[in-house]
Amino acid sequence: MATKSVQSLVEDVRLLSETNYGIVEAVRALVKKTFKGASEEVKYGGILFSSGVQFCGVFAYKEHVSVEFGSGAKIKDDLGYLEGSGKGRRHLKLKAVDEIKSKKLAEYLLLAHKAASEA
Repeated sequence: MATKSVQSLVEDVRLLSETNYGIVEAVRALVKKTFKGASEEVKYGGILFSSGVQFCGVFAYKEHVSVEFGSGAKIKDDLGYLEGSGKGRRHLKLKAVDEIKSKKLAEYLLLAHKAASEA
């Protein structure tokens, strides 16, 4: 079975929620702007991003979009927006495009990449 393409997944998100589609596309644009040449792949029902190492993913749910950090537990969260308490992962929940700025996603992307690189 062929793996689902990023475009196909994004179109599915749009069918379910225009708001979540906007958030996912804004997250993708920020990752691409922050990490030139970052790659995307569909896995686990979301889009995983790599730039040298795999460092985060974006997942659309019914009520929100979650940006997941696989090495999130290593991030010193001085900003205070990370959620989760598992051994490794942390995430940011986004319910509107403007939360990308207000929850400081750009800074978290850099911290997540650094944490993943040190794994």
